[in-house]
Amino acid sequence: MEPEEHSTMEITTMDYDASQLMDSDMDYERPNVETIKCVVVGDNAVGKTRLICARACNATLTQYQLLATHVPTVWAIDQYRVCQEVLERSRDVVDDVSVSLRLWDTFGDHHKDRRFAYGRSDVVVLCFSIANPNSLYHVKTMWYPEIKHFCPRAPVILVGCQLDLRYADLEAVNRARRPLARPIKPNEILPPEKGREVAKELGIPYYETSVVAQFGIKDVFDNAIRAALISRRHLQFWKSHLRNVQRPLLQAPFLPPKPPPPIIMVPDPPSNNEDHPAHLLEDHLCADIILVLQERIKIYAHKIYLSTSSSKFYDLFLMDLSDDLQGGSANNERTFHKEERQGRDFLMRAASFDICESTEDISSGQQCLRTSTSDGILRSSTFQNGELGLRRGRILSSWSRAFVSIQEEMAEEPVTYKPRLMMVVRMDPSIQPGPFRAVLKYLYTGELDENERDLMQIAHIAELLEVFDLRMMVANVLNNEAFMNQEITKAFHVRRSNRVKECLAKGTFSDVTFVLDDGTINAHKPLLISSCDWMAAMFGGPFVESSTKEVAIPYTTKSSMRAVLEYLYTGQFTASPDLDAIDLIILANRLCLPHLVALTEQYTVTALMEAAQMHVDIDGDVLVLLELAQFHCAHQLADWCLHHICTNYNNVCRKFPRDMKCMSLANQEYFEKHRWPPVWYLKEEDHYQRARKEREKEDYLHQKRQPKRRWIFWNSPSSSSAPAVV
Repeated sequence: MEPEEHSTMEITTMDYDASQLMDSDMDYERPNVETIKCVVVGDNAVGKTRLICARACNATLTQYQLLATHVPTVWAIDQYRVCQEVLERSRDVVDDVSVSLRLWDTFGDHHKDRRFAYGRSDVVVLCFSIANPNSLYHVKTMWYPEIKHFCPRAPVILVGCQLDLRYADLEAVNRARRPLARPIKPNEILPPEKGREVAKELGIPYYETSVVAQFGIKDVFDNAIRAALISRRHLQFWKSHLRNVQRPLLQAPFLPPKPPPPIIMVPDPPSNNEDHPAHLLEDHLCADIILVLQERIKIYAHKIYLSTSSSKFYDLFLMDLSDDLQGGSANNERTFHKEERQGRDFLMRAASFDICESTEDISSGQQCLRTSTSDGILRSSTFQNGELGLRRGRILSSWSRAFVSIQEEMAEEPVTYKPRLMMVVRMDPSIQPGPFRAVLKYLYTGELDENERDLMQIAHIAELLEVFDLRMMVANVLNNEAFMNQEITKAFHVRRSNRVKECLAKGTFSDVTFVLDDGTINAHKPLLISSCDWMAAMFGGPFVESSTKEVAIPYTTKSSMRAVLEYLYTGQFTASPDLDAIDLIILANRLCLPHLVALTEQYTVTALMEAAQMHVDIDGDVLVLLELAQFHCAHQLADWCLHHICTNYNNVCRKFPRDMKCMSLANQEYFEKHRWPPVWYLKEEDHYQRARKEREKEDYLHQKRQPKRRWIFWNSPSSSSAPAVV
């Protein structure tokens, strides 16, 4: 209730007397309507006014709204003189008796002014806060003696307010309270037996309420009405409609709501993964393609990136470079031996051939002779220390205008400077280096810089390579419609993801093999380096794995490794039926992939919840997952497992008693603190059931002791026979 509401409800004593007489006359005009005056007293800030508002105005507020402010009462007020809605809510029927309830709020201080509220009261509701032990102490030392002094015959009801603080998060509650309020400590929360002991000592009923949970409000005022009607029945014994009023009933204990399961939060994926391919293009790490421009400029690239971005490059790298298609294996063998016999003659007859001696060949002691035959097959003879070897190649001028030839050659790696057999692709001389680098950047990242100078040349190269999306992006930039390129980039990444999945499944263009516990999986170093820092350190650093084609990863299964590779390649997580979630979490933690860990946790929790909805017993699985998740830093999965065990504590303990006893001490303490239903509720439920049986037994004995009524007839000399009830 807000302060301005109080100002509208303040009345003087004289005005109240007049209005009370008027309303009382109106009530008495209605037959069998009992007017009950109920006075609510207690310490400051224990929840008196909120309790009255919940009954009189049906005001429902959140816990934080209630705790943020305290509205002190400014006068003893009769809240039912305010509006028609509140007046209608004052009327109630309790045990077949029509009642008009008049609620009076009071000060926590200024007892001289509070004495006016006690006048002609029918029942007093004495409140304390279960989060304030002093307020319960004042019930015995101050409030109850004062009530008996001003209205000795009025029955009293003891009410423990703010029940919701017993199961609330006190840290959050203290943050929400007003700045100068004293913080609530966990050891200050009173258990139900404390209030019940005081009520038993004073000989009055005891109830608990929560305005937040809307619990106990009707119980308190209905039983306060019963207490007032019973007291009135003793004085006004002729009122037959009060005969069936019960004494205040027992209150069933409040079961706290089951806490909601924790939500698995998946963080945003790493934002810098899109920039890694561009850095990979500049660093030349694990490059396996050399693109030669204008016979002198070399650009190092990666098959997997070019082939998954351009269909032309994909067909080029899958092209058969041997001469098997030109005459059969027998002819190949004869040609090979013939060239081997005539190798030295080829060197002496250099004028008849295109002699190629690069700086790399000179440094490695090699000489390379290239010749092209009429069938388009490009063969290269490489000499090293007097030995002759055959290299494969092909002339591409008739296949595409963008390429001249493709050939396998020994070349130095750009990072380690070690000789290695690499694929060399010579591009058309008309292709300029600057625009071609812009095209390569698009093939790696799917993006085009709007500030590129030679857009027409970029469009020309895109036309030669049949990269039509890039040509469309250039047209958009020239037409001042560059905003449309975002959709093209999105489509580019979707198309690349599908092609990468295909390459992963078939092992196409793979350059590393992971040896696992149950088999092997082919992978691609460039994709791994650009999406995982752990892989970049392993393959790009001074480790043995950077120069080998097989890498052993122990304690890992193929299903887990396949899921990791698909995540690193596409940024998506797809679970296979044979996937073990814990194995995948272990591997993702080893590779420092927290986003994948969160996705796996979400997948595991979703699968468990779906199984539970299908009435599958998951308690045993949750027990196994709990400590494994805690050990391998899957904190969100561990929190969910803890929540499931706590909210099904009795069932889990009954089915797995030994496993529960073998849990760590920290987990056992957590279970005892957060188990649902809580221990105090179980004790209260047991006490309520025993008290209810005792009440039923007392009611039965009371009814049994009541004498039976009999009808007797007698004759009177002055009147006719009349019946009488005995």
